[in-house]
Amino acid sequence: MNKLIGVIGGSGLDNPELFLPESENFPETPFGKPSSPLRTGVLKGSDTRIVLLARHGLEHTIPPHRVNYRANVYALKKAGCTQIVASACCGSLQDRFGPGSLVVPDQFIDFTRQRASTFFDRFEPGEMRHQVMARPFAQPVREALLAACRACGLEAGDGGCIVTIEGPRFSTRAESRMFRLLGGDLVNMTIATECILANEIGLPYGVLAMVTDYDSWSDEHPPLSLEELLAVLGSNSDSFTRVLAEALKHPA
Repeated sequence: MNKLIGVIGGSGLDNPELFLPESENFPETPFGKPSSPLRTGVLKGSDTRIVLLARHGLEHTIPPHRVNYRANVYALKKAGCTQIVASACCGSLQDRFGPGSLVVPDQFIDFTRQRASTFFDRFEPGEMRHQVMARPFAQPVREALLAACRACGLEAGDGGCIVTIEGPRFSTRAESRMFRLLGGDLVNMTIATECILANEIGLPYGVLAMVTDYDSWSDEHPPLSLEELLAVLGSNSDSFTRVLAEALKHPA
């Protein structure tokens, strides 16, 4: 039986040249509706079935602190997904990860503070639930993403710590430099929350991160404007999508 893989993010995989849709539904969950309809179909050139979910909505109208992460992850589990592959854009906290770099993180630090980031709102009597999170990103999913980068002739950072902030604002220079001192390599507004929930519900989770800028820590690399960030994203989107498609053709 073929695996059904959940894909979160504006990955470009819904391109009709890549994706053959089969069905679409907008399920209710105990946590409300997910960010977008779930679009189920087959990746062209393979027998891999995937479920696409737009993290910020189909028109990117949901800011990161308002994403219904619990509904998103729960809906993918309910749909029968056996793992989640996520895409994300992020700022770099290290010289070695310049704009356009691809990174497959293996750790996170969670600096969010006002969003629901657990399914465990209540412990049943005698059933305390404390999720082990020492290695939050599933190694088989990480290896599939790294192998896809190699197959596409692209280098990718193997490992790294992604710091998740609340958003939607970017970091101050003091915050950015603090994250570096704490061991952060990347900064983003979504990944830790998704990863925590995926672990709690039993879905192996991995992310392909694309660097768009150097955040605000560096005097040599001044912060980019939003327009400049989008330009970096646009110029690298084809290779980003190509890697995701390759990884999904050979799932973990």
